[in-house]
Amino acid sequence: MDNSHRSDRRCRARLLLGVAALAVVAPLSIPGVAAADTPAAPSPSPSASAGGTAPQWTTRTVAPGVEVRTGTLKNPAATPSWTITVQAEVKARYTGAQAWAAVGTEAWASQTADRLRAAGLDPVVAGVPWPDYADTPHGLMGVRVRVGSFPTQDAARSVASQVTAAGLRNVVEWTGYDVDQAADVENISVAVIDPRRFRGAVEATHGDNVADRETTSAVAARLGSLVGVNGGFFVTSAADGVPGIMAGIGAYDGELTSMAVGSRAALILGDGGRRTRIADLSTTVTARAGRAEHAVEGINRTPGRLRNCGRPGAVPTADPRHDTTCTTADELVKFTDDYATALPTGDGVQVVLDAKDRVVSVGDRTGTVAPGQTVLQGIGGAAGWLTEHAKPGRKLSVTEDIRDEHGRKVTLHARDSIVSAGPTLVEDGRTRIDAATEGVLDPQDLSFGFAWANSRQPRTMAGIDRRGRLLLVTVDGRLSGGSEGFTLAEGAAFMRSLGAVDALNLDGGGSSAMAVNGALVNRPSDATGERPVGDTIQVLPTR
Repeated sequence: MDNSHRSDRRCRARLLLGVAALAVVAPLSIPGVAAADTPAAPSPSPSASAGGTAPQWTTRTVAPGVEVRTGTLKNPAATPSWTITVQAEVKARYTGAQAWAAVGTEAWASQTADRLRAAGLDPVVAGVPWPDYADTPHGLMGVRVRVGSFPTQDAARSVASQVTAAGLRNVVEWTGYDVDQAADVENISVAVIDPRRFRGAVEATHGDNVADRETTSAVAARLGSLVGVNGGFFVTSAADGVPGIMAGIGAYDGELTSMAVGSRAALILGDGGRRTRIADLSTTVTARAGRAEHAVEGINRTPGRLRNCGRPGAVPTADPRHDTTCTTADELVKFTDDYATALPTGDGVQVVLDAKDRVVSVGDRTGTVAPGQTVLQGIGGAAGWLTEHAKPGRKLSVTEDIRDEHGRKVTLHARDSIVSAGPTLVEDGRTRIDAATEGVLDPQDLSFGFAWANSRQPRTMAGIDRRGRLLLVTVDGRLSGGSEGFTLAEGAAFMRSLGAVDALNLDGGGSSAMAVNGALVNRPSDATGERPVGDTIQVLPTR
């Protein structure tokens, strides 16, 4: 690694410390929110520590025990620009198909730089290190090859055509998204909910239909919410299942409505937010008919399609795999009466159960779930099991078991809810980003998850401080309002700076939204405006 790259890393480290300092010292400090147990912060002067200016924050106390602050961090010393990144050809890990990565090997970088010079272009070659994840390699991730620094995207595109003519695949990128360059603008919103003072409730909600989507602000306005943020990952395309269905564990009003993706981070809102915690949750669901039993591998999702994978028997992997749809030819799926849309059709068997777990009917996969009833659909071997064991009038029960990473049982009560996304950002006061374990990147396939995890993106995060207060945070990105977003590592650093002892990443990108009194306070990044999402977290006043 050359000296200039080491210098860039030192500058980036100073910026992160500066962001943390800004979140701890006076301009951003939230009354009663303690700083994390970290080494002494650098100079409290923003300009001295990060080359930035003091942010201007708007503070609102929207109810006793509920405070919201919105503001902007600016760093005039940052000089992002448009550039051209040459992509390295790789093979996708599971399919073997051609794929493209933002970084490649040192040998690839050397050969690519030679080809660019031969075409009359001036390449810039730089090593990209692994961020400080808990479960990935350390040291050099790969080598990046770029061409030029341009004031506009169009100017970069005009030169990119020359790179393409040299036979090299490339993309035009904004360097302000790079982890190794200081961000110049970050628009941030922070909500702090103190359960000892707040007399309302904090709940996750998916409305009256888990197979539906609605914007965060619309849900907030409909419920009269004080603060609302988007929740977990969900299906967005019919090719991956039913849009709106959660792609991970979800529970609302004490009822489990979707199963876990392996063991992924989740926010547990117990007793209407009076008791909150963050844990990696797994789920086991079992159907029983007499002494016979069969595993249930899904709740309220299309049999054979598993968004984000993470279930036994899934192809190509049983591990969590973000934004990936795995398949299976043999599984049993349960549908609750919260699934208020037409049931999936196709080969297999369907069993309808009444409120007392008695079999009402056995037949084809069709129809809807009637109020108070449960439906089981089986494909492959699971269809055969249902045919053999589900008899009209007989009992067929379904039991559910939720466990945390320590094997402790999580019991749901009427005022409990769960939102899941990932990865974990902070655990026991320390940064602990388990990005590979939770399937948001793959050390063996750098074409997968690189930009999602390692580049700045709009993000929504949740944390809990030492006094049990819930921290809900959004940062805008993709240049919405000029804001560039956070990397996962920056998100973890910021949550720690607010005093979070545990924190997780929620859904982000175009889904990131915070509403206060039903009105958006951030700027979602989608060109079409605020994105309808699967579930949300709502801070509700006393009823």
